[in-house]
Amino acid sequence: MLNTPNILSLFRLCLVPVFIIVYFSGLERASLYAAGIYALALFTDFLDGYIARRFNLITNLGKVLDPLGDKMITFSVLACITIDEIIPVWIVFAFACKEILMGVGGIIIHKRAKVEIPPSNPIGKSATVIFFLVCVLLIIFDIPHTAAVTMICVALLISFSAFISYVWSFKKIMRQRGDV
Repeated sequence: MLNTPNILSLFRLCLVPVFIIVYFSGLERASLYAAGIYALALFTDFLDGYIARRFNLITNLGKVLDPLGDKMITFSVLACITIDEIIPVWIVFAFACKEILMGVGGIIIHKRAKVEIPPSNPIGKSATVIFFLVCVLLIIFDIPHTAAVTMICVALLISFSAFISYVWSFKKIMRQRGDV
């Protein structure tokens, strides 16, 4: 069902190619425009979640579109700054592996335990914000390579902490159901 939160998530997905085109456009202020597009994407993420919860507009479609939009825009940003040799390629692979594991784990828990996937938690939300801030800094400023790698590794570490907290939640659900 298409509702305002789902339309915002679709819009965020549409921002992915726009970000990539603008980032590599060669425009005088391309990095600022690209950072603005990324900020708009993050804003729609918070807005669609707020609207969905506030007006009880949570749908199964939204449960797929929202995280898909988040991951696609972040992956695109990481890929672009990797192509620009700001960060090493292994960071993109680490991020992608974590996201794939979270997705597969969520599906397994949903199928096995027949429960809803827990919503994002404060660690996950913090990881999103920190990833955003680090990526924007890397897009806009010419940061020395060592500092850039350190910054993105800290963001990745927080993101992996969120992953571990989700695994912990899933295990707790499975224990409560007697499946583990």
